Amino acid sequence: MDTSCEKKAFSTLELAYTALFTVLIAVCSWITVPLPGVPFTLQTFGIFCAMGIIGGKRSFFAVLTYILLGAVGVPVFSGFRGGLGVLTGLTGGYIVGFLASAAVFWLLTKAFGEKLPVVIGAMVCSLAVCYLFGTVWFVIAGTGSITMAGIVGALSKCVIPFIIPDLIKMALALTLTKAVKKFVKI
Repeated sequence: MDTSCEKKAFSTLELAYTALFTVLIAVCSWITVPLPGVPFTLQTFGIFCAMGIIGGKRSFFAVLTYILLGAVGVPVFSGFRGGLGVLTGLTGGYIVGFLASAAVFWLLTKAFGEKLPVVIGAMVCSLAVCYLFGTVWFVIAGTGSITMAGIVGALSKCVIPFIIPDLIKMALALTLTKAVKKFVKI
C-alpha cells in the first residue's frame, strides 16, 4: 500500500518539538516558590512558550503529555511530585486548566490566525480559562461546595497574586517566541 499521499497527524519533527516542550513545561514546573494555596512556578511560562513557538495543536499535545506523565507518577509537577493525588488535590484544577487553556489557544488561533494581536488575546483568554478551572476546583476540593466566600477566598489566594507575574511570564514568552520563531519552521 502506497502511503506517500497520506498526510500524517504529526511529522517526526513535530513530535520532537512537542516532546521538547513537554520537557520544558516539566522543567519550568520544578522552578517553584512555595506559597500558601498555589505555589508560584514557571509552568505557565513554558506553556506560553509552547503556544507561541509550536502553535496551538502541538502545545495542546505537549500539555496533555505533561499531564499524563504526571498522572502515572512521573514527578513532573511542582515540587517534583507526580501521581493522581496531585491532580485530584487542591491545585489539580490549575494543572487540568493548563490543558483547557491550550485548547482555547488552539481554537482561537485556528479561527482567527496567528498574528501577534490574536496570539496575545488567545494567551490572555487561555490564562483566564486556567484561572477559572483552577479556582472552581480549588473551592470544590477545599470546601466540598461552591460558595461566594469560597470563591472570594480562592481568588485572593490563588489568582490575584498571580495575575501580574503571569502577565510578565506571558510577555517574556512572547519576546522569546519572536526570537525563536525565526529559527523554528514547522
